[in-house]
Amino acid sequence: MNRLLLVVIVALLAVLPALSFTPAYWITHLNYIGLASLVVLGLVLLTGVGGLTSFGQAAFVGIGAYTTAYMTTAMAWSPWAGLALGLALTFAVAWLLGAITLRLSGHFLPIGTIAWGLALYYLFGNLDILGQYDGISGIASINIFGVPFRSGRSMYYLIWVCVLLSMLATRNLLDSRPGRAIRSLRNGGGMAESFGINMAGYKVIIFVYAALLACLSGWLYAHMQRAVSPSPFGLNYSIEYLFMAVVGGSGSVWGAVVGSALIHTLKDQLQSLLPYLFDSKDNYELIFFGILMVLVLQYARDGVWPLLRTWGGALGFVRDQRNAPPPAQAAPLAQRKRPDSSTLVLEVSDVRKEFGGLVAVNDISFSLHAGQIMGLIGPNGAGKSTTFNLITGVLPATSGKVTFMDERLDRLQARDIAKLGVGRTFQHVQLLPTMSVLENVALGAHLRRDSGVVSAALRLDRAQEAELLHEAAVQLERVGLGDSLYEQAGNLALGQQRILEIARALAADPVLLLLDEPAAGLRYREKQELARVLSQLRDEGMSILLVEHDMDFVMNLTDHLVVMDFGTKIAEGTPQVVQAHPAVLEAYLGGIDDDIDDAGSGAGSPDQPTPAAQHTGNVA
Repeated sequence: MNRLLLVVIVALLAVLPALSFTPAYWITHLNYIGLASLVVLGLVLLTGVGGLTSFGQAAFVGIGAYTTAYMTTAMAWSPWAGLALGLALTFAVAWLLGAITLRLSGHFLPIGTIAWGLALYYLFGNLDILGQYDGISGIASINIFGVPFRSGRSMYYLIWVCVLLSMLATRNLLDSRPGRAIRSLRNGGGMAESFGINMAGYKVIIFVYAALLACLSGWLYAHMQRAVSPSPFGLNYSIEYLFMAVVGGSGSVWGAVVGSALIHTLKDQLQSLLPYLFDSKDNYELIFFGILMVLVLQYARDGVWPLLRTWGGALGFVRDQRNAPPPAQAAPLAQRKRPDSSTLVLEVSDVRKEFGGLVAVNDISFSLHAGQIMGLIGPNGAGKSTTFNLITGVLPATSGKVTFMDERLDRLQARDIAKLGVGRTFQHVQLLPTMSVLENVALGAHLRRDSGVVSAALRLDRAQEAELLHEAAVQLERVGLGDSLYEQAGNLALGQQRILEIARALAADPVLLLLDEPAAGLRYREKQELARVLSQLRDEGMSILLVEHDMDFVMNLTDHLVVMDFGTKIAEGTPQVVQAHPAVLEAYLGGIDDDIDDAGSGAGSPDQPTPAAQHTGNVA
């Protein structure tokens, strides 16, 4: 958003309560929008960005409200002590529930959140110390430096300061090292694990983060109302919060405020208008909201805020990030020491992979030394990509051993293998299409810095972030994508996306680089440039294992070849040796007809090129 427009919005929010003609109703209405925005902001991170659906956020609001209500009435604690205890209790409960619930997938996850949400709701209404369904009244007001916040107008400032600070913290978090990991949860979990990112850990982190924002909302609600009861913390309110996130824009920080404002305003106006129109006090607004949800999902799946942002861009209120300058110069990241040329980097020993009765990889063995480029070739379905996945921990081996620099890889998870210095690309491109090219590459460098969620939210990680972005820009320049730093990755052509994957893998500073069909979709000159980059990496001491179908590319680049067919190694050696190997000719060309010579048109005749010569072409 344009900074001037942001300043105008904040200034308008600041002066509104001070104006004598501002109705008290408006202030109360804005207070409720602010309280809802805090909860919905957590859902933006949890559901919109992370892809995890929760129907239990209202229960966390209840924990914050009931904790401060009980401590300030029964124990005569300060509201600030009630806030600290509420946040601590919410953290513990959310961490425990998240560690258990987030193991579920598909429709089981939202069902699980409904279950514990209802459990907490009924707990609030049945505990004697919490007043059962009558709740707790007489809650103390908040004091700041001796100034009491009793009225709606005074609470307005406290609520909206909390909202704006939470939005800023969330924006900072998303624009950071952990933020990129969080944004990869929805579509790129498997890919991110291959770069050392603990996806399960980040799921719990955003679950707890959303719960803490809901707790803060509950604390503010309790001291604004000066009384609490279980009714605002039930399942229907959790559904309403999720509805606000979807309507506003579940992937946008500002969408939390827009969605809360729209739904609260519509709900308030419809509750007054619909009974008058239908001459009934039934809840017709529920029908209206159901229709609205269908329309939003049909015509504005990303919510209202992205539409407003698009219109704002057309009017010049939103800056085009594609025209932003490159990242500033920063200190270079530390690099791993490259092993000596005689070092055995990778050893695959009798590795086997079975899928039920199908043997996809059949006891294959080979080794790769430092500073070598090895090609793993074979017809489609030969088991090459499966072998890649066994080396990088994406798939567990049925038997056999994979060793990298004296470390057993077949016993490790993908993220642990990445920590050792193994980088990779994928047969089918796995990028985060809505993230910029620069951010996609910076994701590959995740393990090279250690900034956490708290430092990112407070913007204390800027030096580390600058180093990561600078490294990403260097690698993009290296592979020829330096002019596309801020373009969305999904807008690139397929060939450029493959090059982008290589830049992301290089940003991880690997000792061993595994490339799965890197030249697929590239034009001739792009393949030449890629070969130049890979040759340079080999000269720098990097070991490269690649799967490729373009035989001209493979033969001119690799030092050593391993040929697979139906999961079995059928040949191994230099490109010249493999090119003439009978088993390779059989696999690619269906063999040599011994009767050809008898017919007078043998493979060695002047008019007929040899099968080995034919083999040097592009084999798919």
